[in-house]
Amino acid sequence: MTANPLFSGISSRDLIDRRKHLRRQRGLKRFRGSCRFLAVAAVACSVVWGVSQQDWTIRQADQIRIDGNHWLSDDVLRSLIPVSYPESLLHLDPQAIAQTLKTQAPIADATVRRHLIPPRLVVQVRERHPVAVAYLVEPHSGTARPGDRVGLLDANGVWMPLENYEILDRLQLPALRVLGSIDRYQNEWPQAYRVLERSPVAISEIDWRDPSNIMVTTRDLGIVHLGSFDGRFKAQIQALDRLRNLPQTVNLSQVAYIDLRDPDAPLLQMTNPQNALESYEFASDWESID
Repeated sequence: MTANPLFSGISSRDLIDRRKHLRRQRGLKRFRGSCRFLAVAAVACSVVWGVSQQDWTIRQADQIRIDGNHWLSDDVLRSLIPVSYPESLLHLDPQAIAQTLKTQAPIADATVRRHLIPPRLVVQVRERHPVAVAYLVEPHSGTARPGDRVGLLDANGVWMPLENYEILDRLQLPALRVLGSIDRYQNEWPQAYRVLERSPVAISEIDWRDPSNIMVTTRDLGIVHLGSFDGRFKAQIQALDRLRNLPQTVNLSQVAYIDLRDPDAPLLQMTNPQNALESYEFASDWESID
């Protein structure tokens, strides 16, 4: 049998050396693989150890930074964040915190981020500017009581519920109060508020519980009946300004309310039904009141 010319020049010694070389390469490859595994394991252990040793804990309120607030103070917003000091940052849910703020305060939007080094919460808020305190009292239930459901109202009619009533004592609330279910006046509110905010007459309350007879309470003139909300509303509020000198000519303690359903012919409803001025029309004196 003729020898293969490819192997005729290779001795047994060469084959032995070749096998040793291959074994060394395989051993080196296994060694490198083991080193990589140990390196990865060491890094993982270091991370785990670092996490366990790092104090990523919120221990006090000043570790919560509030940005974007102008009306609500930092302390008020911090008090609404559900944190039990001390508490690990990893246990806090940013989305749940943001939802809590939007539910319990006049906040249109909130973003919460966790910072590990140094450990802190960063809360970015966008406030709604309330123009009135709104009470969802039922019709004929009397005046608003502390137990009535209460919220805040902005100029566009956006209702902002306040689930946490304690916050009311810590805010500088709007002077204007609105009574009645929000769905009775929400569509008309933007137009109504534009008129109210321009009025020089101090209006403290608007009662919308009976949409067929809206009533406003003023500081100087008492209760005023306006009837239903319609195109006369602006003229009715302007008529209040023309009546500002009425207390100088009429004893308002004897007046139950002013009837301004017709802004061109105001009526005084007297408290004493026997009084001759029970329904006193002073349309003829209207110009003299200006």
